[in-house]
Amino acid sequence: MVEIITEFVVNEEARGRFELMFGPGGAWSRLFGGAPGFRGITLLRDAQARRRYLMVEVWDAEARRAEALADRAAELAALDAGLADCCEARADLGAFTMLAQAAVRPLRGGS
Repeated sequence: MVEIITEFVVNEEARGRFELMFGPGGAWSRLFGGAPGFRGITLLRDAQARRRYLMVEVWDAEARRAEALADRAAELAALDAGLADCCEARADLGAFTMLAQAAVRPLRGGS
């Protein structure tokens, strides 16, 4: 699996609209929801800089994402046009693969 991470800096007055577009069940999820290989999306907001967001897309493979982007080019262009007026900056941070999955184990009582 691969995780595609994109950073956005959103205009203050557009934060609500942006969160609706990219949050759970938003336009981005609906656009790719039926695409082969799409596993989901997570939207994170910076706790300190509240206009800064990270969007994490999870795909089976980068090739699956490329196919989905090509297949939905017109819809994606419309979504990007709506995004242009609410974002101050956008940076594609890259595609990442998980090397190991950490398991959190509860501490045992008694010292």
